[in-house]
Amino acid sequence: MSENVTPPGENDKATDVSRRSLLRGATLAAGGAALLAVTLTTQSAEAGNMTQKAAGYQPTPKDGKQCSTCSLFQAPNACKLVAGDIAAAGWCRFYSKKA
Repeated sequence: MSENVTPPGENDKATDVSRRSLLRGATLAAGGAALLAVTLTTQSAEAGNMTQKAAGYQPTPKDGKQCSTCSLFQAPNACKLVAGDIAAAGWCRFYSKKA
């Protein structure tokens, strides 16, 4: 009668692969969740739903930069990212000079 004895280290390989797969899956899930959060935030911002406070908006220029020279500004008083009335002389942290 012979017993089925697993050689030392044989079970470790199966466990390692399982752990590796679990860690890889967890990493991918975390990355996917982060990407989803960024995408949703960006879509919300693109719709002009970001609050003025969240954008760091101020109704005055900063360092010579102002909304009227920003690529996101929509004359006469709107922005592609920031909700509400936007002053042409205003500024926010998303300022992007027109090309």
